[in-house]
Amino acid sequence: MPGSSPRDLVEGEAEVRDDVPSWDLSPIFPSLASTEFGEAKERMAALARDYLAQLEALPAAGGLGPWLERALELEGRAGSLYETLGAYVYAVYSTDTGSAEALAQINAVEELGLPLKKAEVLFREALAARKDEVEALVGHGARLAHFAFHLREEIFWQSKQMGIELEDLAADLSRSGGDAWSRLRDAITASADAVWAPASGAAAGAAGPGRPELRKTLVELRNLAYDPDRAVREKAYRLELGICESLKTPGAAALNGVKGFSISLNARRGWDGALEKSTAQCRITPAALDALIGSLEESLPSWRRYLAAKARALGLAGRCAFYDLFAPLPEASGTYSFGEARDFIVSVFSAFDPGMGEFASRAFASRALDAKPRAGKVGGAYCADMPEAGVSRVLCNFDGTYNSASTMAHELGHAWHSERLRGQPYQDTRYPMTLAETASIFSETLLFEAALKSAKSGQTAGQKAGSEADLEAALLEIHLQDACQVIVDILSRFYFERAVFERRAKRELASEELCELMLEAQRATYGEGLDPALLHPYMWLVKGHYYSQDLAFYNFPYAFGQLFGAGLYARNEAEGPSFASVYRLLLEDSGRMSAVDVAARAGFDIEKPDFWRGGLSLFARQVEQFEAAV
Repeated sequence: MPGSSPRDLVEGEAEVRDDVPSWDLSPIFPSLASTEFGEAKERMAALARDYLAQLEALPAAGGLGPWLERALELEGRAGSLYETLGAYVYAVYSTDTGSAEALAQINAVEELGLPLKKAEVLFREALAARKDEVEALVGHGARLAHFAFHLREEIFWQSKQMGIELEDLAADLSRSGGDAWSRLRDAITASADAVWAPASGAAAGAAGPGRPELRKTLVELRNLAYDPDRAVREKAYRLELGICESLKTPGAAALNGVKGFSISLNARRGWDGALEKSTAQCRITPAALDALIGSLEESLPSWRRYLAAKARALGLAGRCAFYDLFAPLPEASGTYSFGEARDFIVSVFSAFDPGMGEFASRAFASRALDAKPRAGKVGGAYCADMPEAGVSRVLCNFDGTYNSASTMAHELGHAWHSERLRGQPYQDTRYPMTLAETASIFSETLLFEAALKSAKSGQTAGQKAGSEADLEAALLEIHLQDACQVIVDILSRFYFERAVFERRAKRELASEELCELMLEAQRATYGEGLDPALLHPYMWLVKGHYYSQDLAFYNFPYAFGQLFGAGLYARNEAEGPSFASVYRLLLEDSGRMSAVDVAARAGFDIEKPDFWRGGLSLFARQVEQFEAAV
């Protein structure tokens, strides 16, 4: 690839050369105060009125076909615009959580969406009341047959909703209930910081030139988990825990609020708990989830051996601490520039599918990524699609590590998924969490495999055998490090959330109890792989996925995606270039069938443990290779 190589990505440069970009949101709207944004909100209100009027004009008998076609058209137009408005205002807010204007516009857009919640309820009620007619239409009418999956799914969701008035009230209350608790958590964690280095000299009131006080945000401290210096990692870890300790009371209130809100609504809607709802949202079956979780549990001994090998590679006398999970091997220390990461991703994507590479290149050129960590910006990473504008935007926090490149590839995988759905009816673009993570993790796998193959070919080409072997081991460790998070840590999060829901159904949980539940979950999964005295009791506060009142258990979809992606990559290796077109079709089908059926089209039976064991066996072999290498 031009300008860099996998060695640059692992061994790096002495300093980051290129400016890390912030994104350009102007192609969506010039600003929150712009005429265009105001007009879009007016269009949203008009579309919502038209959609509600159409639903209220349901014909008493006959004429259902034309009515349904018009309802689907309005549903799509309103949904596309509302998603765009919501994604845009959150994009502004997530890079400046102290913005009162952004927060006010989030509330304004949410209010615009209230009629859509009512419309969703009315639409489902109408479909369920005329179920037999709907089935006849999708079975014989070519124009409506395309929407068969969507319409049948809406009929199912009608069986899990309250009456119209109660659902309308729930949607209104969520703005100052579950959603408000989530924003509170975002705000307190985004603005929190700690003193990294105190002022000295004149800045501290003493003689000499000195230096001003240096503070680091919670996001910056979490990024230091990738630092090659263990003393730096430990210092950042302890400061992070100190910040979390200071935030534990509002954080616990927020988590109790979100989970309590969800439990109350789930019970009234007839769900047998949040996990049943999450399974349905993921479009999988209980059998598939049981097979996945059971297989993850079977794999834990292998991951504990990996962590023991990593401790040896790091030269530790005992076990890894939590702050060693992301530690690079000595051979992998150093940084690389944003430009080198960009070129590597574009090159790898292009090798798999030229269209995918061209898409990534356009995303970088158009500043579709906000990668610069800064105060007031939320941590982590996400991809937001804005279908009305026909674009996606990616937020991440680039820090010069290979993991940063992998995270960008992950989020661009989401964006490529959305790109493959352009031009389809809006209803076909609503794919489940499980398949969303498949596309992103498949992109990560492409990046890793390309780097590993290049390292191996470099060794055979006569470069220094020892250094190339070290490079290969470092790449392997980075890959296993990421997979350990997606399998072991994700399982710990699943255990924790399950326990929280069980207890929150009876009472509120104090911050100390939340910490103990988190430690129990980490001990049950990491086991002897980590020092039990150096775990992370506040992971419930720093992980934002726990704070969505409508999307519980946003953890196991990552493991699903990791292993489903491994299966897809195996097909790619077997079939070669022709698989790129197959992959495109799978992405394009992801919103119009269940995850079980999409997997079956790829030749996988996800309701059987053997499928999941197959993917996990690949990692087990890589663990053995890593053990031998260190």
